[in-house]
Amino acid sequence: MTSQSGAAPAYTDNDIQQERGRKNSVDPFRSHHMLVEPEFCANGQVEDVATVFLSNRECPFRCLMCDLWKNTTDDRVPVGAIPEQIRHAVQQLPPAQHIKLYNSGNFFDAQAIPPEDFSAIASLVRGFATVIVENHPRLCHDRCVEFRDLCDTHLEIAIGLETSHEQTLRQLNKQMTTDDFARACEFLLGHGIRVRAFILLKPPHTSEEQGIERAVESTRFAFDHGVDCCSVIPTRAGNGIMKRLQKMDLFQPPQLRSLEKAIDETITWKRGRVFADLWEAEQFAECPACATARIARLNTINLSQRAVPPIVCKRCG
Repeated sequence: MTSQSGAAPAYTDNDIQQERGRKNSVDPFRSHHMLVEPEFCANGQVEDVATVFLSNRECPFRCLMCDLWKNTTDDRVPVGAIPEQIRHAVQQLPPAQHIKLYNSGNFFDAQAIPPEDFSAIASLVRGFATVIVENHPRLCHDRCVEFRDLCDTHLEIAIGLETSHEQTLRQLNKQMTTDDFARACEFLLGHGIRVRAFILLKPPHTSEEQGIERAVESTRFAFDHGVDCCSVIPTRAGNGIMKRLQKMDLFQPPQLRSLEKAIDETITWKRGRVFADLWEAEQFAECPACATARIARLNTINLSQRAVPPIVCKRCG
């Protein structure tokens, strides 16, 4: 890791990879997870969204906080494998109006999703009202437009902005700048492709209050650049180097109340959809007496996109 005088260190691919454990074994012809859940959609309705977590080659951008590498392959999957994963998942899942094809990296990385499979993939998802994929801003180019045309339905691309704080972006080893994000949004929106953004709550080297403020600032930055919705994700300690930083007291996971504060602020703007990422959210709760109620409140906000009265807890106040 390297640092400038007085600055928090920047972490390299080597730093991050040295702290990793082993990957899980995945089948290149089967998605490693799938689910259907309701979401407040761009049309203002709560509708079912199928999410297929594709198995494919690891992302070349090795972000500090990311643990998605655990369910990836070392090599490019065979042509035909990704369509087979999607076909199998759609057959197993209940019906849904929209579909997310999340691949632990970048959909338009040719080493992850072979472009030779685009036509077959498009034929499988053409019946959905929206197809949502994830991608790095530096990989948002003409291939996105070509895939949209093949799908002949609404395409939405989810981009990990993480933060609009430039120094933190460097520390996260994102290999992007806010200008990269802005250019990607301009390109995609100019071609009729919607954009959603992932925002981190309290990344390393950030205090609890800074975590809230920067999540709010980052959400504003995303909306300023035409993003359709933002998902605020509490930073987790699941990656190897994150555990190391936690032991060094350079990172502590955010509190559930901080997630509430970020959502309570940004939901009032009515500039676009704002979601609280509630995956295993219990781990961020400080008070067990009100944790369930707080998570349920955030879920209500997610599905209504309206402010909800705060939880008052007799135990923690």
